[in-house]
Amino acid sequence: MWTLLRTRRWQGFTALVVVAVAGFAVLSSWQWQRAEEERQALNLLVAETQRSPVPLEQALADPASLTSGADLYRPVDTIGRYVPDTTLLVRQRPLDGRNGFWVVTLFQPDQGPPIWANRGWIMATGASTQIVEPPTLPLGEVSITGRLRPSELQREVVNDLPEGQIRWIDTSVLSSQVLAATGNSEVLPVYLEVVLSDVGETDLLRMPLPEIDETQNVSYAIQWLIFASIALIGWVYFLRREAHDNAQEKQPVS
Repeated sequence: MWTLLRTRRWQGFTALVVVAVAGFAVLSSWQWQRAEEERQALNLLVAETQRSPVPLEQALADPASLTSGADLYRPVDTIGRYVPDTTLLVRQRPLDGRNGFWVVTLFQPDQGPPIWANRGWIMATGASTQIVEPPTLPLGEVSITGRLRPSELQREVVNDLPEGQIRWIDTSVLSSQVLAATGNSEVLPVYLEVVLSDVGETDLLRMPLPEIDETQNVSYAIQWLIFASIALIGWVYFLRREAHDNAQEKQPVS
């Protein structure tokens, strides 16, 4: 059987199988790594959200923690006011299988710089080209408990959106609106995701915690290992079958 491996045809086929198995192994390892990253992200999310809220100004006191990932689900408390005429709707934010918008408004705490606040979610009910009226803005002093979230990155410039709509909460891109509304030039690399407020906003849904599930990556990793096994089993099967056929041909006819 092994003498077949001396032929150029089987040497080429064997090389192809080796490359395929190595590729499947690399893909499986990558999926295991992704699963581990998802597991770590879930552990971080659980650990952060179970911490007691701290004052917003305390959480913002260490800028390094905002970009290192250490406090990016940190619960915070703050008291202040929403800035009028700064509400924006963030497009294409599905929730529970329905398309909708995040409602984002600039919030001015009693202490510290202004921060963008994601007040919640509303469902999209009309054409994507129509102007959507945002929910009524609470006036006066507001007490908020929320989660710090990292600023998003604007992936491309979109100029044909309806008035008052954006695609990403990129705080650096929105810095001109902060300056115009409050006169403050400081741009925070985070925004606030509102969880609780002493002012009820029944016309929008508060943001749920993100769902992090590593089981899909684990299943993909196992699938790639199965493919590698199939390639090896197939190589052995075809080698044995050809060796058997050759042996049958060499037997004398009685």
